[in-house]
Amino acid sequence: VQLQACGGGLVQTGGSLRLSCAASGLTFSRYSLAWFRRSPGKEREFVASITSSVSRSYYVDSVRGRFTISRDYAKNTAYLQMDSLKPEDTAVYYCAADRFRVGANTPYDYWGQGTLVTVSS
Repeated sequence: VQLQACGGGLVQTGGSLRLSCAASGLTFSRYSLAWFRRSPGKEREFVASITSSVSRSYYVDSVRGRFTISRDYAKNTAYLQMDSLKPEDTAVYYCAADRFRVGANTPYDYWGQGTLVTVSS
């Protein structure tokens, strides 16, 4: 199983980025997907998740209304559209997958490598 995250970069405050997480080696439609992030000196933080079937989504309060998680079943890819970015969104972002659960505290089965997002003030 491989989760390949990409799309990070440097953006100014108020800008947008879209992260992608391409999954392979698993039945994509059966897995919930999530995004986490880790900022320098901080613990890993849940950002958003989306269920496997009905694509119900969940967000941490700090990004709700600015970030949108989605998935494309044909491309086996999950996305995180990030708008109105703030300097505090600067972090390494990771995608994760789990067969049955979708919560912030779920011990996800699989993790991708991180992609760095830097928001300049």
